[in-house]
Amino acid sequence: MVAVASRIRLEDRECPLSTTVEHVGEWWTLLILHDAFDGYTRFDQFQESLGISSSMLTARLKTLVADGLLERRPYQTNPVRHEYVLTELGRSLRPVIVALAAWGNSRLTPAERSMILINAHSGEEVEPVVVDAKTGRRLDDSATYVFTAGPAASDAMRHRYATRPTTPAEA
Repeated sequence: MVAVASRIRLEDRECPLSTTVEHVGEWWTLLILHDAFDGYTRFDQFQESLGISSSMLTARLKTLVADGLLERRPYQTNPVRHEYVLTELGRSLRPVIVALAAWGNSRLTPAERSMILINAHSGEEVEPVVVDAKTGRRLDDSATYVFTAGPAASDAMRHRYATRPTTPAEA
């Protein structure tokens, strides 16, 4: 984790977006998590599904375990073999993966989509959106919903949001 952290700017270290990207922003990490949400748990399953090299998969799985997103559990004793199971923290990323896939699909016609999200009971396609839990309103309006410094913000973070440019809707 230290090696990855050195790639972000010092002033971004407290930003939740920067720290999240530090954990899940790598290409293979998102694809491994996607496979885990689809029920894959074993090294060979991930490798076959993704076509990833053994060394890269080993490194990514170690990082996911170290970050608490997957748990490594033995499933066989002779020889010892392990599976990788989503933790509660890992499962909490599912809406993020779903939203990323939905964003990708939104740029395609229905006939061009190779993967869609459906209701498992009805079989109907669903359209994921991110909403405010209190009001149910969509959060895709960046003039209405803006980031600001939170209670634990440093002076630099407070300055960033105190001096942010106004959008045309705010002017």
